[in-house]
Formats: sequence, C-alpha cells, structure tokens
Amino acid sequence: MNGKQDTNGDSVGYGKLGLFDTVCIIVGIVIGTSIFTTPPTIFDNTASAWEGLGVWFFCGVLSLVGALCYAELATAYPRSGGDYVYLTRAFDRPIGFLFGWAQLAVVLSGSTGAMAFIFGEYCAVLMNVPEADRSEYATNAAIGAVGGLTLLNFFGVVLGKWIQNGLVILKLVGLLLIVVAGLLSFKSDAMEVGTHVRGGGGLGVAIILVLYAYGGWNDAAFVAADMKRRSDIPKALILGTLGITVLYLLVNYAYIVGLGWTEATHFRPTIAADILAYFGNTGATFITLIVMISALGAMNGLIFTGSRVYMSLGKEHRLFSLLGRWNATLKAPIWSLLVQAIFTIGMIYLVGTAKGRDWMDEQLSRVSIPAIPWNRYFGGFNTLFAGTAPVFWIFFLLTGFAFFTLRARDPHIERPFKLKKPWYPILPLIFCGMCVFGLFSALNYAGWISLLGFVPLALGIPLYLLSGDRANPAASESTGVSQNASDEDS
Repeated sequence: MNGKQDTNGDSVGYGKLGLFDTVCIIVGIVIGTSIFTTPPTIFDNTASAWEGLGVWFFCGVLSLVGALCYAELATAYPRSGGDYVYLTRAFDRPIGFLFGWAQLAVVLSGSTGAMAFIFGEYCAVLMNVPEADRSEYATNAAIGAVGGLTLLNFFGVVLGKWIQNGLVILKLVGLLLIVVAGLLSFKSDAMEVGTHVRGGGGLGVAIILVLYAYGGWNDAAFVAADMKRRSDIPKALILGTLGITVLYLLVNYAYIVGLGWTEATHFRPTIAADILAYFGNTGATFITLIVMISALGAMNGLIFTGSRVYMSLGKEHRLFSLLGRWNATLKAPIWSLLVQAIFTIGMIYLVGTAKGRDWMDEQLSRVSIPAIPWNRYFGGFNTLFAGTAPVFWIFFLLTGFAFFTLRARDPHIERPFKLKKPWYPILPLIFCGMCVFGLFSALNYAGWISLLGFVPLALGIPLYLLSGDRANPAASESTGVSQNASDEDS
C-alpha cells in the first residue's frame, strides 16, 4: 500500500488535509448564497414556522444519511475523484467517464460560475457601479475571481486549505451575527401563522430547495487522497453535515423570530439584510460582504475539489490525459485547474451575460429549437441549474446503486467505516429514495429545459469512444490508495 502508517494504524497518504481542513471544504462548498436568498420561498411553501424549520431539519437528516453512505465509500476507495472512482469501479469506464465529463462540461463549472457571478454582482453593488455598467463589471469581477482563486490553487494543497479555512471562518462569523441580530430583535408573536396559506409549489418544492441548499457535502469525497488520515474521512463528512444542519436551523430560526413568520414568507432576496438592519445602516454593506465571502468560499472549495475529479479522469482516459498530470514541484494538478477555469469562464460569459445568452439562442434557432426562457427560473444561472439538476440527480442515484454493487463486488475489501445492520441496507435505501425523489422533482420542474444537461451529457458518448483504452486503477484496484503524489508532469 502506498503511503505509511500513523501511530493509530490508519493509512496515511501524501495529502496535507487534516480533519478541520476537510470540514472547512464541506462547509465552504455547501454554504454558498442560498441561505441568504431562498428562505422566504421555502417558508412560503410550508404551512407554519415549525413546519418550515422541520423541512430544514428533515433535509439535514437526509444529508447525514447520504454522508454516512459516502463515508463507507470514501474510506474503502480513498482515491481522488470521489463518485468518479465509485462509478467506474461499480459500472465500468463509460459511466465513470460520463460522470467526469458532466462535472466538467456543466455541473461543477456551472456551480462555480454561478458563485463567481453572484460575487461579481455584489461587488458591483459594493463599489456603487452605475446600473447600466453593472452587468459588464460583474462579468469582469467574476472572471477575475475565478482566475485569482485558480492561480492561488496552483501553489498546492497547503495554500489552498489556508484560503478555504480563512474564508469559512469569516463566513461563519457573518452567519452568527445574523443569528445574534435575529435573537436581539425577537418578536413575541413571531411563530403565529396568521392568514398565511401554503404556496402553490407545496412541500415538495420546499424540500427540493432545501436539498439544493445542502448540496455539495459529498464533494469532500473528491479529495480523499489529499487527506492525512483515512479515518478522518467519515469524521469530516459527518461533522460537516451536522454542523451545517445546526447552523441552517439557527439562521432560519433567527429569520423567523427577528421578522415574524408572515414577514419571513414574503419573497425578496434581501432577507439577511433585513435582519442585519438591527445594526443600523451598516447592515446592507455588511451582508454584501458576507455574501461575497460566502461565494468566494464556495468557489474555492469547488475549484479545489473539482480539479481532483478531472485529474482522475485524465489518468484513465487518453483524450483527457493532460488533466491527469500532477506537478510535483507545486504539488497541484495544474492542467486540471487550468482547463476547469477555461470551462468556468466560458460558462460565465455564455450564461451570465446577455450577449452570451443571445448567442446561444441564435445557435438554437438555426436548428429549429426554441430560445431558452432564461428568466423563467430567476435568471441565467438558475435556469442552467434547473436544466442540469436531473443529470446531477441521475449520477447521485447511480452512486447509491454503486454502494450496493461494490458491497457485492468487493466483499473482502477493507472498509474502515462500514454500515452494519440495521443501518445497512436501510440507510442506503433511504439515500436512493431521496435521489429518486430529487430526480422526479427536478424533471418535473425543468421540463424540456433539462436538455441543457442531457445534451452535453450525450456529447460525452462520442468523446468516450475517442478516449481509447488506458490503465484503469479505479476499476482494477482491490484497495483504495493515494496516488497523486507519485505522478509528475512529464
């Protein structure tokens, strides 16, 4: 086995990430901007304050169930790439390739681009840029943020984790101030429902929106090979998910008691600023800074973890071999980071700007496809998320199936963390059920817009056929080991 043994007998790879570092990655990715904008919509689709808080708690429990399943997979196969490794091992090369391609072409690049564009928009507000110039300013700021964070990640795991840890600490301080402001402005009748009636979307829409707010905890599995101790993988997944659940409950409780239930159900993207108004005129500026920091933290976490997926893709598929190179001097997957940045910046231009959206609609009209209703889902990137969510849930569900397949295929592999009866098979089945619900809801919500995800996914099929054969450690290894430190640029 590569690596060495620590004093407790845990497998130690070549990585530099400790438990705290990995928890920060999870918190940084999951807590993006949803907690600052979507609670009113979620509350509007629930019948009461307690039901609203119950949805956040319920989805936190579902996320914890998923984290427990990923904890077993990540400790059994602790290579960089997470789902890519599990899907390749369970269902062979084509499925693993399509997962990696989908992450690069749409899912992770789109998520990073969305966070970058939100950062740019809030930056324009902070700098008092005139309304007419804000779109261009936001685009340039977004591209600059992607380029800057990518460049910082060139300098290895250590610098990347310091940046992530610092951004997460600042983010947590901001969220705790929201909690404090809500409790200080406590309204005695806050929990009274009044005349509120559950919104037209209903409880199902509320659950989907909250699950989206929890999205990203599984990305920690992408960097399993960068962790110092194999035993820290389940701890990071469980502690990260539990911590986020508690924080989300506190923040949403603060929204309700600080504004009152009826007011908290009224849609507007400034609910956090309304709470921080307790501190006076500086509240708006402060929430702007919090959102910007939160967006940067999510971006950095996605850039760091995503590059590990593409590195694994490059190691095993000739067409993307450049992505599999590890720079031994800088201790980072330089080419993977660069290509990821190119895709993300392209996404910012195509989806985040009027010129890009018009160009895409023009290309669609040439093949008699209707223009994309960019404003139907609250803007360009939200439309992209709606259209690609079904692809995300398909691969999430396949990972749930892979859990059972790998139990049968590799019964003798070492599993430092293993779900036992009665948790197995109950928890993996619950996880698969959550994914089925998510897939059905996403398809129902997106309709034909889901082609935004399925068309790029389909393009991955000819790319796979062109990729050729190459050594396939994910499918052939009987044990999971850290590999990336032994691979150098050639």
